[in-house]
Amino acid sequence: MPYEWIPPEPGGPIHELHLWPHRSLPKRGFAGFIAGTFVLLLVPLYPALGSPVLWGLLPFLMGTLWLLYWAIQRSYRDGEVLEELRIWPDNVRLERHSRRDATQEWEANPHWVLVALHQTGGPVANYVTLRGAGREVEIGAFLSDDERVDLYGELTRYLPIRE
Repeated sequence: MPYEWIPPEPGGPIHELHLWPHRSLPKRGFAGFIAGTFVLLLVPLYPALGSPVLWGLLPFLMGTLWLLYWAIQRSYRDGEVLEELRIWPDNVRLERHSRRDATQEWEANPHWVLVALHQTGGPVANYVTLRGAGREVEIGAFLSDDERVDLYGELTRYLPIRE
């Protein structure tokens, strides 16, 4: 699961949750994928060795490899998101850290916070929100449908449910 409950520490929150987007291609796999793609792109160049056709094909094939590398690196940068939910006896705080945007924060009294699962009508299926302090905020929108349902079940152990 791309989220983790952090054990409580003395003086800290009684519950702490960290959420991040799932990565299907780890950095080690990325290096292997680029190397494998490079080798496969060399296959059509083999018959052109020693001919002027090689220099006509080479820029396009290397440009394709560079574009693939850039696109995957961009995906990694866009996916650098971390959501932190901290629950104290008298406060709930949600922070969303993103590489592109400023940190977004939301706080409320845990007695008045409501957890909701919107099976339809949200930007994604099984949309999980927290409502309190006059605002409704999303949590874990980058998780898969099943993971959001599991997250909802875990959040309801610590916060009230909205019907």
